[in-house]
Amino acid sequence: MRLELFRHLWGVAGSWEESFARARSEGFSGIECGVPAPQERPRLRSALERHGFSFIAQIFTAGDDVAGHVRSFATQVAEAAACGPCLINAHSGCDSWSQSEAMAFFDAALVIERSCGIAIAHETHRGRILYNPWTTRDLLLAQPALRLTCDYSHWVCVAERLLDGEQAVLRLCAERALHIHARVGYEEGPQVSDPRAPEFRRHLEAHERWWDMIWDCQDIHNLATTSATPEYGPPDYLHTLPYTCQPVADLAGICAWQAQRLAERFSQGGWRGSYRQSGRSSGG
Repeated sequence: MRLELFRHLWGVAGSWEESFARARSEGFSGIECGVPAPQERPRLRSALERHGFSFIAQIFTAGDDVAGHVRSFATQVAEAAACGPCLINAHSGCDSWSQSEAMAFFDAALVIERSCGIAIAHETHRGRILYNPWTTRDLLLAQPALRLTCDYSHWVCVAERLLDGEQAVLRLCAERALHIHARVGYEEGPQVSDPRAPEFRRHLEAHERWWDMIWDCQDIHNLATTSATPEYGPPDYLHTLPYTCQPVADLAGICAWQAQRLAERFSQGGWRGSYRQSGRSSGG
């Protein structure tokens, strides 16, 4: 299995040409971002091809009700597909929906997914249907075709605790994960000020244990590649100093460091066995 690292364009200044060249020099093999306006899509595809990058398209459903979000999903999937992505990452639905509303959305979304022919992963994100571990567990059990982008930083914030006590949920998510958003959260927020800082070491190591489970599960299932995006964001995700609003850390440096750490951890293979040890002895 090969690890592909994607650079998100959230908080990145400068042109695509400049940003892509820098991302390539830092070891990234793809770009993740929202779908640009129609007139910009040829330029995006050209820039991706020039640097040999794969593309993950992000979409964000919206609407006044389930039907509106489904229409939004269908429209945005079609727009994303025109950009030639290897994966579509979806922020899906609304956290206030009932179980039946969430089920209705995914019933419709999965039909759209099958028709588009591109893998779609629904992100575990605050404000969306999959905003907490337990809602996600119930929907995964009810929807066998549902696949995830696992961003556990949101869940640590929502639950106000690290998730090692939720091994059954983490194992189920590992079975369904297509992509990882490798950002470290803490009990009071979805992004630590700097994951390199010693005071956040236990948070970093906890997230790495959960990412390890995904890699190990995918390895059991003989996936050729796995993917991750160190999706640290700019202010106000990145902490700032009072009054001056100056960032307390270098965002680009954090993303590059996290990518390198992921690559080194993956190449060393220390993650092998973590899924098995968490309670499953074989794939299936």
